[in-house]
Amino acid sequence: MRTRSLLGAFACLFALSASTGAMAQADDYPNRPIRLLVGFPPGGISDVIARTVASKASSILKQNIVVENRPGAGTTIAADTVARSAPDGYTLLLQDTTTHAINASLYPKLPFDTVKSFTPISLVSSSPLMLVVKEDSPAKTVKELVALLASKPGSYAYGSSGNGTIIHLASEMMDRAANVQAVHIPYKGSAPIIQALLSGDVAYAWSSMPPAISQVKAGKLRALAVSTPKRIAAAPDVPTIAEAGVPAAEVVLYNGVLGPANLPPAIVKKLNAAFNEAANSDEVKTVYATLGAEPVAVTPEQMQAQINADIPKYGKVVKEVGAKVD
Repeated sequence: MRTRSLLGAFACLFALSASTGAMAQADDYPNRPIRLLVGFPPGGISDVIARTVASKASSILKQNIVVENRPGAGTTIAADTVARSAPDGYTLLLQDTTTHAINASLYPKLPFDTVKSFTPISLVSSSPLMLVVKEDSPAKTVKELVALLASKPGSYAYGSSGNGTIIHLASEMMDRAANVQAVHIPYKGSAPIIQALLSGDVAYAWSSMPPAISQVKAGKLRALAVSTPKRIAAAPDVPTIAEAGVPAAEVVLYNGVLGPANLPPAIVKKLNAAFNEAANSDEVKTVYATLGAEPVAVTPEQMQAQINADIPKYGKVVKEVGAKVD
């Protein structure tokens, strides 16, 4: 009995010591620079969002947040690095719809669990895709584009940023909902898609906002719709895909911040407050407006709920299309 009592006392002492250590760590956090990994090359919308929100959050936390680009393998390199890192709040991931919704179904075997290997902190932005055609295209509306595609099934091509990417899936969602067929031509990003459109290699494409809106404003491309449920301030005259008659093709790109699994709640709370304040700041909103993005500030539980909802939504499309990456 005495041995059991001693063991129980030691267990309580260990638990108290661990709890006290975690609290001290959280109180002192952050006391050195934080790394925020991005699974895309510099210059893309996720990279710009990461650098914009990280800059403001750095001033709030009074500690540098250094953005590191770790592109490759469909963002899984960056995600795996964070999943394997120590749960101390100094290595974070800017996730998006690809990393934590599409890849869960696209890759037959990931080196991490999309849900269990991470701690949600907060979403920081939402943004649309824009459906564009060349300015001289006979299609001036989504309805006219659908009619054009239906007139010659399989004769027209669309561009995407790669097999199984959100742009590929958005295109398939629209084509399937409208009951039309087109040829898929994958490229390496939105910029090459725009060039393919301008040269006439593809008839239409969904694109991330920055490269598309600049060509629309230059009069070289025509915007037919945005993928979000509501119109965006950067292009208020462009209808939503639902307004254009294809509500099943709605897509919202979310960016958020995650840490590795078992991140201490006190650190999560501090980071959540900092990133929420950053996302709602005037400085960040000004940059977001140029990207067609909207600020988002939620609880970690709400972020997890969004990820949980997106996984089956896009997983269904991945399965229907038959997209797969080894």
